[in-house]
Amino acid sequence: MPTTAPPVHCRAAQRATYRAIVNMSERLALGAKRVIDVLGAATALLVLLPLLGALALVLLAVQGRPVLFRQLRPGRAGRPFHIVKFRTMRPPRDGEIGYLTDDARVTRIGRLLRERSLDELPELWNVLRGEMSLVGPRPLLMEYLDQYTPEQRRRHDVAPGITGWAAVNGRHAIRFEDRMALDVWYVDHWSLWLDLRILARTVVHVIRRTDVSAVENVDLGFPLPRSAEPQRCTPVPAVRPQGPAGGSSAAGG
Repeated sequence: MPTTAPPVHCRAAQRATYRAIVNMSERLALGAKRVIDVLGAATALLVLLPLLGALALVLLAVQGRPVLFRQLRPGRAGRPFHIVKFRTMRPPRDGEIGYLTDDARVTRIGRLLRERSLDELPELWNVLRGEMSLVGPRPLLMEYLDQYTPEQRRRHDVAPGITGWAAVNGRHAIRFEDRMALDVWYVDHWSLWLDLRILARTVVHVIRRTDVSAVENVDLGFPLPRSAEPQRCTPVPAVRPQGPAGGSSAAGG
């Protein structure tokens, strides 16, 4: 006997049930991602505390204050937050635009930190605060937001990360538009397993110093403002890192 199709209202109920299950699964996965972020960042900060202290003392002795800097970066949905890093550049001088003068402003000790990705370690604090994730598209500069295509803007559908799919697939060695495409791919294919793969590959890349450059000379494909006020460095409070930008790069990575 031929089977009859279920009534329309039954099919609608089935679709609604399926969507509810998918939404619940996604919420549980995102909740698990946040737990991994908090536990991972807290553990890393505790384990790396001696290294962080030693780096801070070296930077203080060589470069002076401030040791840390903060800079506005776009987070999830483009909402700005203050990213915290070790300072790797001198402040811009009169007439210098911060993100256009990287090569001239990066310090010798700052170059060493960048080549080993050590300047990124204070971002673990941003992860604890919920502004970043361990894994996600790198938070670039606020000046880029108005220049993105609608497709590239989708990279902000998730929280930015300390490392990401683009970071372990070429990072500074690939074109800017390819980096954007990899970020969007991550958004479309995100899973906890993918995050774990990226974290494992990041450890290997950091040890080997693969595809890392102290100063990026990237063709963005769009112009940046050339009359911006120079960004100044100010001290970061010891308890809640809130200092300013002294070490941004034009590609913001």
